[in-house]
Amino acid sequence: MSAFSDKKLHEQTIFIVDDEQANLKLLDKILTSAGYTNLVLIRDPREVLSLYREYRPSLILLDLNMPGIDGYQVMEELGRLGDSLLPPIIILTAQHQQEYLLKALEAGARDFISKPFDRRELLMRVQNFLDAHVSHRLVHNQKDHLEMLVQERTQELQDTRLEIIRRLGHAAEYRDEETGNHIIRMSKMCALLARKLGWSQQQCELILNASPMHDIGKIGIPDAILLKPGKLDNREWQTMKAHAEIGARLLEGNDSDLLVMAREIALNHHEKWDGSGYPKGLKGTTIPISGRIAALADVFDALTSARPYKKAWPLADAIQLIRENRGIHFDPELVELFLDDVDSFVAIKNAYLDCPEKENQ
Repeated sequence: MSAFSDKKLHEQTIFIVDDEQANLKLLDKILTSAGYTNLVLIRDPREVLSLYREYRPSLILLDLNMPGIDGYQVMEELGRLGDSLLPPIIILTAQHQQEYLLKALEAGARDFISKPFDRRELLMRVQNFLDAHVSHRLVHNQKDHLEMLVQERTQELQDTRLEIIRRLGHAAEYRDEETGNHIIRMSKMCALLARKLGWSQQQCELILNASPMHDIGKIGIPDAILLKPGKLDNREWQTMKAHAEIGARLLEGNDSDLLVMAREIALNHHEKWDGSGYPKGLKGTTIPISGRIAALADVFDALTSARPYKKAWPLADAIQLIRENRGIHFDPELVELFLDDVDSFVAIKNAYLDCPEKENQ
């Protein structure tokens, strides 16, 4: 008994491919009288491929011996489509030698109907194969739907995680009266530098989403030091520098690529190429590349942005400082990439201004 209603099966599209007009008429009459309503009669086998793309049939009744191209070649062409829902093919043949039948099975046929046709046999095989194919298609569609739901849920979880990270980054900025746009500009500049280094799109997105956490450790710095309007004394400065290690500790304990890079940036974005940075005094390429990228982007944006305790530097002065600190504070290669396309970095800055009248254009 069919798993589907007769109406559903009878509405399925069936291809009948035979160069003999008499056979087409006979099959059309048998199947139409049984209630099948979507029959496509094909006398020229060279039309099968184009018609298949148009109709996407649920069953193909195929003659073997035809002029132009034979049934074996038709099956070969259909197989090359790589369609995971390729319908069953039933061979219509007067050949009974085993070699012909085995060759057809190897080419992709599922069964045979011998000429002359037995009406009851034909209808039972058509119904059985239609029922099996419709079931297969239903399972396939349900699988696709489930995969889509999983992808949507995964994307939702990823978006939520990224939003939490951005908000934590903003929290750190608000504590020392910097604006949220600083982390937007800085992270986009990081991604731009990474792209210029030849990083993949996935890696660029990773640093884009990890770098907003660079100053998260400021959450652990006392307000008296973090918000002090004047210059910090030596003791206060040592406390301030601890924010790099505090940030790293806050981000440790998770091995996701995003949080691993966020921790790396938080810990190393104040290291300097010549070894005079903090917290570890790392030098040159011993500083992780993500930290070197973040260092340049962070300093450039900080210099050219107004703060309650300072005015924004003129753009030319900020660029000159970056140039003068090539091989001292900053990775020489990154400085060259920056200087070769300063306009793109300035464009990011201008796209996310905090307060236009306070910023240099």
